[in-house]
Amino acid sequence: MSQTIATIANIATIAGEDQSQSITTDAIDKRKVAIVGGGPAGMTLALALRHHGIVAEIFEARERAAVREDKRVLALSEGSRQILDWLGVWPHDAATPINTIHISHRGSFGRTVLHASELAVPALGWVLPAAALIAALDTAVSAAGIAYHAQQKVGTPRVLPSGRAGETPRSKSLFGTAAFALTAWAEGAVHAPDATTRDYGQHAVVCTVRTAQPHAGIAWERFTSAGPVALLPLGKDYAVVLTCAAGDAAHIVALDDANFLDLLQQRFGTRHRFVSATVREHFPLALRYRNKPVGDRQMWLGNAAQTLHPVAGQGFNLALRDVWDLAQTLRHATDPGSPEVLAAYARQRQPDRRGAIGFTNLLIDVFAAQSPLVQHARGAGLLALDLLPPLKNFVARRMMFGARAW
Repeated sequence: MSQTIATIANIATIAGEDQSQSITTDAIDKRKVAIVGGGPAGMTLALALRHHGIVAEIFEARERAAVREDKRVLALSEGSRQILDWLGVWPHDAATPINTIHISHRGSFGRTVLHASELAVPALGWVLPAAALIAALDTAVSAAGIAYHAQQKVGTPRVLPSGRAGETPRSKSLFGTAAFALTAWAEGAVHAPDATTRDYGQHAVVCTVRTAQPHAGIAWERFTSAGPVALLPLGKDYAVVLTCAAGDAAHIVALDDANFLDLLQQRFGTRHRFVSATVREHFPLALRYRNKPVGDRQMWLGNAAQTLHPVAGQGFNLALRDVWDLAQTLRHATDPGSPEVLAAYARQRQPDRRGAIGFTNLLIDVFAAQSPLVQHARGAGLLALDLLPPLKNFVARRMMFGARAW
């Protein structure tokens, strides 16, 4: 999608039709934001902006009911819970707390265990069906009277070679006849000429499993030579994210339950015995991120700004921190889309984005290395982390709160 629209008029595709209109600088609503994407990130942003008196409208390509049918499972940090609770949309009854996180590498000594009690927080994180959070957000958006335009696909704005002589070029996003001071892209993948990408050559196989013993609120991050395996407590079950080589994904998904559980048992080890599993799905894993999350009266957040490997579960948590910082940046801005305001937002987000992107990428490299020297070093690193409470607490708080941890 184009990052710069620097003329007096542009075109946005809505519901499959091209619409264009020349508008003057006065036509822009200086306090109005268009949010492209009516999923959890877009709705959270609309509610956060409304909290600060900023009017936003949501444009969603799908039917509104279809948005609620999201089958994903979300792992949210305690920091994300605080943001959602601040907005009054935290679905407490649907969320399973993570009280302990156990991190280890199969075949190597050393491990690190994080406890919520050591950090004086109610939980290190929470696991819940995405549909539960979306339902709470959708209800709050309706109650707040926020305009939600369903089945309206907003295409990439394209430049018209027109303009009035002597008029300063301005960038404006058009949605039918409405002009907005800022367009926030909150859905879709990263598509930008300057994007940084990395194909990990891996897929994530996801499902839920039942174990013979209760999970007791313990989440497991188990690194193996074939890729990490994460077990996240969800209700009475575990949500599983099993990473594998891209060429093995279809075969693993096609296994019957007994053979899949045997494979999972081999990968995870004997700390749990797996007794049943749901249908498996898989998706490719890659790193993609915009080097600049802002443009000319446009900005990108969530998956539209960065897509991360699921290890350490930073993806949607980073999106919610995008939302928080954008709302805080815009609350006193007379023009939310001005270059100065967007530059301030980008500066504010830079340490957190770089930290989360670099951390997840580093974990994959470190735990994928097969040399004996690296294997011993990472085992010693896990052990050292466990024996140094200040360092361990810093890492845990960084994962929970992002750059706000310090």
